[in-house]
Amino acid sequence: MSRPPAIVIGAGPAGLMAAEMMARHSLTVSVYDWMPSPGRKLMRAGIGGLNLTHSEPAADFLTRYGSAAGWLAPMLAQFGPDQLRVWAAELGIDTFVGSSGRVFPVGMKAAPLLRAWLRRLQGLGVSFQPRHRWLGWNSDGTLRFDAAPSVASAVTVLALGGASWPRLGSDGGWTDILAARGVAISPFCPSNCGFEVGWSDFFKDRFAGTPIKPAGLSFQGRSLKGEFMITRHGIEGGAIYALSAALRDAIQADGQAVLTIDLKPDWSLERLTQALDSPRGSRSLATHLDKVARLKGAQVALLREGVRELPTETARLAARIKAVPLTLTAPRPLAEAISTAGGIGLEQVDDGLMLKALPGVFVAGEMLDWEAPTGGYLLTACLAQGRWAGLAAAQFLSRF
Repeated sequence: MSRPPAIVIGAGPAGLMAAEMMARHSLTVSVYDWMPSPGRKLMRAGIGGLNLTHSEPAADFLTRYGSAAGWLAPMLAQFGPDQLRVWAAELGIDTFVGSSGRVFPVGMKAAPLLRAWLRRLQGLGVSFQPRHRWLGWNSDGTLRFDAAPSVASAVTVLALGGASWPRLGSDGGWTDILAARGVAISPFCPSNCGFEVGWSDFFKDRFAGTPIKPAGLSFQGRSLKGEFMITRHGIEGGAIYALSAALRDAIQADGQAVLTIDLKPDWSLERLTQALDSPRGSRSLATHLDKVARLKGAQVALLREGVRELPTETARLAARIKAVPLTLTAPRPLAEAISTAGGIGLEQVDDGLMLKALPGVFVAGEMLDWEAPTGGYLLTACLAQGRWAGLAAAQFLSRF
């Protein structure tokens, strides 16, 4: 009697990589997903350019994972940025390093990579079962889906994602299933998200959709330079996402977080003060700031939103432009976040990412309680975890 197939539930990057590893170890693999086609979130990530990974030194790269760095270190040592680029090249996808150090596929699109990857998986014998929502296990241990009441599995890899972008497939609906089986799960919270600010009606009506760039952002001793977008609700964008974990945690602890914004990050305080000291004449303050410091309407309006009453003395005004306090009151809703924190506690899995409460069931990706900023870090770690779990599942089966 032949052995049942290895089952992967979730056709995102982690699940597809787990499927590839198991298929390469001569396992029959079937991938189930409740969406009509695989890789939906990967395709969404590719809008505007698929950021695969980052080219910075390995030691710096690892620090981006915060408290999960030590846990991820062995996985990233086997499949980090360099190995990811080789893997992509083997799919026929060349990559390049952008000016920010981020790594993109030539052409910037996700679709060619996903198509090449699916062709490879199909060539390895992997089958796909779309439109199958996982409902848990039957009493005999078989898997239960809404479109397939009983599916036997030799080993199972779960890669169902967190709870961000639910319309793309990751809605966190699996939590009750695993909690009922004794798996400890922390509540999900948004990561790489925007934040709410109590804008005046004038400001949000006039400037929603306006980018602020360049800008320096500082919070809790960490400073970075980047850009962000004004929204009707508050702020969002790459520079905000990089600080989102600390901002979110501060809001949870204190009810708010005060972010400091430098509207002239490329100018020293001395240079800005000297420029503002130029004769103003009959010009309005807004016109003067534009003329001598190239601060445009949205920047000046943001300055007024953060300060309300601007200093009249030049040195104090320059100092305020270099440090605008902006009070954030809440992260935006979970469904809007790029990714999530929370999920299955890392102590719930063994060194091979197998659930301790459910032998033969492995987990990878955003189902687990870790987080990473955008910039290629999130995707790299999901692929590394999928690879690790797939290899561990194949090794698990080899014992029998």
